Amino acid sequence: MAEKTRYMDEELEEFRVIIEEKLVLAKRDYDQMMSALMNKDSNDVDDTSPTYKALEEGSATQSKEEIISLAARQQKFIQGLKAALVRIQNKTYGIDRITGKLIPKERLKAVPHATLSVESKMAGKK
Repeated sequence: MAEKTRYMDEELEEFRVIIEEKLVLAKRDYDQMMSALMNKDSNDVDDTSPTYKALEEGSATQSKEEIISLAARQQKFIQGLKAALVRIQNKTYGIDRITGKLIPKERLKAVPHATLSVESKMAGKK
């Protein structure tokens, strides 16, 4: 029997549902990070104590930097998921971009935006 070169439409639909669910959650998480960055959840009461404020500024700066880093990673994840949806439309989803072989379903379910099999990814790190 010939080796499968692409996933069938039913399988692609199954992946589309998984990706869209992850996309909704990823966007929600991103929005929460951005809200935290912009202090939308604060009660708008500024602390007037200069000593307390000085101590808090260092901590706040570090927290903001961490949130910015996480938000950037989340945005990249969202872009990867959107690109995966385009590949589903084009019926090229799940094809290893180096070998041209199918990426195993288990990997795609765990990492739905993957464009490389584990083997290809490891080979690239050598």
